[in-house]
Amino acid sequence: MSGWPLQIFAALQRYDVRQLAYVPDGGHAALIRAAHAAPGLRAIPLTTEEEGVALLAGAWLGGARGVMLMQSSGVGNCVNMFSLVAQCRIPFVAFVAMRGEWGEFNPWQIPMSRATRSVIEAMGLRTLRADDPRDVAPVADAALSMAFNGGCANVVLLGQRLVGAKDFHAEAKQ
Repeated sequence: MSGWPLQIFAALQRYDVRQLAYVPDGGHAALIRAAHAAPGLRAIPLTTEEEGVALLAGAWLGGARGVMLMQSSGVGNCVNMFSLVAQCRIPFVAFVAMRGEWGEFNPWQIPMSRATRSVIEAMGLRTLRADDPRDVAPVADAALSMAFNGGCANVVLLGQRLVGAKDFHAEAKQ
């Protein structure tokens, strides 16, 4: 693994993250594979994003640090659960691969993309954003530090220009 996913993975190791909850996603594929291969890090696939918020709240209450990976389209599923971490002041970090931005082919992704940041912030969570590979390490470190050292709930938006636009036509030819 190389590039920005490696930067996030290294930050997770520095902050002793033990659980990584995720909804399967191509934008996070390298990070998910690394989590499954890492001893001491439990990678947990989810059926819906909101169960990841509850899982990480329970992990924290049980003494373990965790993070969540999802797409921007899943943020809308988490609104009620985000209020749990905000109101209970549970340290929380999610890394959100943005869709509906740079080069998006699927018009259904665009509305949630436009609303992602405002929905997260309306629920009392902080947002940070990385659009360039040089931004990923400092943004990941800031989010993890604010969560696990400062008790904040944070969501890192990984811009589609960073993650890359999906090209299902190219994948179908393989």
